[in-house]
Amino acid sequence: MRSRIAPTVGLFFLAPLVAEFLLGNLPITFLPAVLALAPLYGGGALLIREVVRRRGRGWPNILILAVAYGVLEEGLTTQSLFNPNYADQHLLVDGFLPALGIAVPWTVYVIGIHVFWSVCAPIMMMEVISGARRTTPWLGRAGLIVTGVLFLAGCGISVVITMSTWPYTATPGQFLTTSIVLVLLIAAGLLVRIGFRPRPGVAPSALVVLIATLVAGAVFQGLTLDVLHVPAALAVAVWVLDVAVYLTLLAHWSARAGWTDLHRLAIAAGALLTYAWHSFVETPVGAAAAAVDLIGNAIFTAGAVTLIWYAYRKVTARAAPAGISGVHDDRSVG
Repeated sequence: MRSRIAPTVGLFFLAPLVAEFLLGNLPITFLPAVLALAPLYGGGALLIREVVRRRGRGWPNILILAVAYGVLEEGLTTQSLFNPNYADQHLLVDGFLPALGIAVPWTVYVIGIHVFWSVCAPIMMMEVISGARRTTPWLGRAGLIVTGVLFLAGCGISVVITMSTWPYTATPGQFLTTSIVLVLLIAAGLLVRIGFRPRPGVAPSALVVLIATLVAGAVFQGLTLDVLHVPAALAVAVWVLDVAVYLTLLAHWSARAGWTDLHRLAIAAGALLTYAWHSFVETPVGAAAAAVDLIGNAIFTAGAVTLIWYAYRKVTARAAPAGISGVHDDRSVG
């Protein structure tokens, strides 16, 4: 029972901590808000993970449903894809398409961070820690229903907070289009089976995977730095190329012999460390003194490093008695 509850609770709270606090979007003074954020972020990540694992699917399906999550949160709950004044940031100024009512750079970026950091990184980290239960369901039917209810409540909380802080209502056409895209993504995530045949050769070392993840993350997050003044069209092109190259590498590497939990940990660790350094250049939403924000970023970074070290100890302890094997049961990235 403990082996099922621990990763479930861990994922439920790790997802919002990574998505908002490790990112640096919310200062440490807002930490109690994690209780309101967990049903949305944690409930969403847990629901995605459980549904995919119950259906015997792998990481391609998690990625598709993570995109659906990003579309749901930013298109229907916060409506940041359409609200020109969301968070008082004027996010739709660059690359705005009047016909769709969205800005391509913001859409690509915000959905991207939800996919890789809000959903996938927490799932991968907790699955690595869970060991033998990495690809098996953690929840029973009742737990799955409760998670679904909590997620719906989280969506409602998000709508209430957003509407009370930055009131805005998208057009019926925008809601309809977003809903259609969402349904198609969910259907694909649930029904499509994407497999990768074993490839010849041996997977690179976990250190290579970690470096590749850090580089890909640095490119993705680095383009948002104001000092670079990257044109919107160029930023979108680089983001798409960055993600395509990175996922292609992971698909090839994970289909080779010798792909282990240490490699999976390298992916999750690289993602967390990317958010950690980014927090120090991120301007948080909400009033917080610079010193307090800096201390908070340091605390969350230390927490991420501690979690990575804990996971590393768990993985190496499991590998030591049996030796590291080239056998793996999920050849699609994870």
